[in-house]
Amino acid sequence: MGKLVIDCDKRIVGLSKIAQATYQELNQTDNLKAELVFMQAQEMQDLNRQTRGIDKVTDVLSYPTMDGIRGEVLKADQHKTDCDGKSLFIGSIVLCNQKIKEQAKEYGHSEQRERTYLIVHGLMHLFGYDHMNEQDKALMRQKEKSVLAVLGIEQ
Repeated sequence: MGKLVIDCDKRIVGLSKIAQATYQELNQTDNLKAELVFMQAQEMQDLNRQTRGIDKVTDVLSYPTMDGIRGEVLKADQHKTDCDGKSLFIGSIVLCNQKIKEQAKEYGHSEQRERTYLIVHGLMHLFGYDHMNEQDKALMRQKEKSVLAVLGIEQ
């Protein structure tokens, strides 16, 4: 059995647990890798404008390396995004610290809880899940809730 490793330039409490809970929920078996980056509000707004055409700060952006993979068990030998010969690179997640703080306060929970949710949300996007219509949104939310439950986080 493989694992999901999330490369991050910061120490994030429980990051490997978040990765493994998501990996197991999605029945993955090969070694996978993702990148997690933190940006300040202005950087996030610039990135959101450049990549999505939306000129505002957002909490999380995801940049998957593969399309059409929702529900698929990823196999490194079937994809061309291998990053280091050991793991299949599935993409990058960008989080905004300012939005994490604001939303944690707004929703009445900890910054750690908000960060955890946004990482799970970003990972779901990397694995092909989305919320563009109600059916897709319901499926994505169900997967997120399952991962958060494993992590001991109520929604």
